[in-house]
Amino acid sequence: MNNFKKVFGTKKPIIAMVHLAAMPGTPLHDADFGLEGCVDAARKDLIALQRAGFDAIMFGNENDRPYEFQVDVASTATMAYVIGRLKNDITLPFGVNVLWDPKSSIALAAATGAQFIREIFTGTYASDMGIWAPNAGEALRYRKRLGNLDLAVLYNVSAEFADSQDRRSLADRARSAVFSSVPDAVLVSGQITGEAAALTDLEAVKAALPHTPVLANTGVKHNTVEDVLRISDGCIVGSSLKYDGNTWNAVDPDRADDFMATVRNSRKGLI
Repeated sequence: MNNFKKVFGTKKPIIAMVHLAAMPGTPLHDADFGLEGCVDAARKDLIALQRAGFDAIMFGNENDRPYEFQVDVASTATMAYVIGRLKNDITLPFGVNVLWDPKSSIALAAATGAQFIREIFTGTYASDMGIWAPNAGEALRYRKRLGNLDLAVLYNVSAEFADSQDRRSLADRARSAVFSSVPDAVLVSGQITGEAAALTDLEAVKAALPHTPVLANTGVKHNTVEDVLRISDGCIVGSSLKYDGNTWNAVDPDRADDFMATVRNSRKGLI
């Protein structure tokens, strides 16, 4: 929690996604678009989000579908290259997420100076990618070896594209994860990217974790963000900021501006 406060410096932070183009070697990679195209597109999204007044930015490889549990080195290296090219343009705290590989996310953070990461660290899931069984102990020991203990770690406790094989309630799983691993924040997700977490799930997890930041991780929209912020300690948003609200489109500066205008108005009565 101390890392969370150090990184975000505000109550109920709003973290905006920069979805990078598909990395080399992945099925959707466009060789004609190339690395320069990836850098240019990411820069446009980054600048639009910063101008809109978001509290932090997170770079992710959502376009690297189908996802993997152990990401090819080329993906992590290329993400580091792109973020490195953008460092002079970044004016906000920033994080990284290499789907769905905690150690690669930690390595990328170390390489780029990212201040936080998001990942699935705990639990066992039946998923689109097969049986999903991350190892928090291994990942956090890796963070220790890299000397990056100031890196804020955001635990997603309701994995997208998957169903938990743990029959405990989501609130109990979240409470157990905090006890066993001490994350800096807990994230609650919907079923897939761009779909909202149930407000009842957010309420249950926050009630179970009154002293741990709990954020909505997916599907927050212009017309729901006020309700989300009444319950949660912030949110991560991506799809709602894109042209036509489509995850795979570029950031729409007007939608980004409107979202943060709604947030600012909502936070007045909540902070």
